[in-house]
Amino acid sequence: MKFDLNEDKEVVVLLGAGDMGLAIIKRISAGKKILLADINEEKLETLQKELTYSGYDVETQVTNAIEEESIKQLAQKAASLGKVMYFIDTAGASPSQATPEHIINLDLIGTSYAIDEFGKVMAKGGAGLIISSMTGYMPSPLTREDENLLRTTETHKLKDLNCLKEEIITNSGIAYVVSKKANQLRVQYASATSWAERGARINSISPGIIVTPLAYDEFNTSGEGYQRMIDVCGAKRVGTSDEIAFASEFLLSNKAGFVTGIDLLIDGGTIAAINSGVMDIEIH
Repeated sequence: MKFDLNEDKEVVVLLGAGDMGLAIIKRISAGKKILLADINEEKLETLQKELTYSGYDVETQVTNAIEEESIKQLAQKAASLGKVMYFIDTAGASPSQATPEHIINLDLIGTSYAIDEFGKVMAKGGAGLIISSMTGYMPSPLTREDENLLRTTETHKLKDLNCLKEEIITNSGIAYVVSKKANQLRVQYASATSWAERGARINSISPGIIVTPLAYDEFNTSGEGYQRMIDVCGAKRVGTSDEIAFASEFLLSNKAGFVTGIDLLIDGGTIAAINSGVMDIEIH
C-alpha cells in the first residue's frame, strides 16, 4: 500500500538517533521525509521500523558523526531527497562515556562539521537545531579570546587551538563543558555567515538534567552531583525529552522566524542557582 501519495516532501534530518532527537522529529515530521542518521546500523533499522509503523516516511544512513566525509555524505543524501528544511543534531558523548579526546572530536569538532556541511544544503526558510547542554554555562578554563577563536576558527583548524590542548582539557568533564560552550558559539557564528547566506536559521538548546536511558550512565557515576543540582534548581525536578521537543518545535517553526543564532537554556533553574552562589560546582 501507498500511505502517502505526496511528492516533493520537505526533508527532516536527525543526526544522533537518541530519545531526545526522536521526540523532536515526531513533533515536526508528519507528511515530511525523515532521514535518520546514527553510527549504529541496528538501531537505525529498529527505529525506521518503529517510525514507519507509526505513519512516518523514513530513510536511514549510517553516519560517523566524528568524520567530516561521513557527515558530508549525509548532507548530500539529504539534499538528494528534496528540500532540506530541518536539521537536528543530537550526536554526542557524555563525560562518563568517553575520553576527553573523543568528546572534543565528537561533541565539538564533529558538531562543527555538521553545522558546516548542512549550511551548504539547507533550503531557504529552513531551520537547524543543535542540542548542546547547560554545562556550556558552567565555569571553564576558556578566556574571552579563547571563546572568540572557538566561534570563528575554521573547523579543520580547531584542533590546533591552544585552549583544546591536553594540558587545558585535563578530564572528560572539562572537555564536555568546553565542547558545549563551543556548540553555542559555532551556532552563533554560522547564523550570521553560512546559514544566513542560504536564508536559513540555526539555533541551539542547552538542556539541563533530562532523563533518558543514556542519562542513567551519568546518574550511576555522578549521582550525588546530579542530586545536588536537582535539589537547588527552581523546578525541583528533572526534565523530560518531551519538554525539550516542545521548545524545539517552536524554534524550528515559522513562528520563530525572527529567532536565529541564540541558545535557549532549559534547565529548570540549575544555572541560575550556580550563578547566584546557591551551589558551587567542580568539573571532573
